[in-house]
Amino acid sequence: MDDIILQAMALTAEAFAPFGDVIEIEGRQSRWINENTSRRFDDLAYVDVLEAGGRPLISVFEALPRQLPLQVRVLERHPLSSQAFFPLEARPFLVVVAEGGPLPVASGIRVYLSSGRQGVNFRRNTWHHSLIALDRTSRFLVVDRGGPDENCEEVAVDAVVFVTTREGADDLDR
Repeated sequence: MDDIILQAMALTAEAFAPFGDVIEIEGRQSRWINENTSRRFDDLAYVDVLEAGGRPLISVFEALPRQLPLQVRVLERHPLSSQAFFPLEARPFLVVVAEGGPLPVASGIRVYLSSGRQGVNFRRNTWHHSLIALDRTSRFLVVDRGGPDENCEEVAVDAVVFVTTREGADDLDR
């Protein structure tokens, strides 16, 4: 089987729609609150965490930077909930997702490059890679499910898949 080399494409709401929501304020409606000192952007993603006695859980993750090209070996999904990541610093990061189904298929993997001012909300059962920070350790606000039942399945990818950014395509010399 040949290696699959995927270059990241821009993260847009339209392109990411099969996998979940892009969390961003650009182009979204807002309203002024708190004596017109704060601009509020509502309903940026659908939080789905209540299944099987779950509750909303807000965390901060610190992701170490990854070297590119990155070999994708394992994907995970959360059958009981959505999972949202929003960068706390304006640093680009990669988002790797795969088409749904009982198992991810390497040919269905997609890679997106966040501008660093965008987050993602993975829909329940969306196969995805763990966080991929690019340059430095990066912090993310995470909204997902806390609860009594295990909510993470991991599986090995069925082919050799490498991901890179468009700018990093020359890094694929092995």
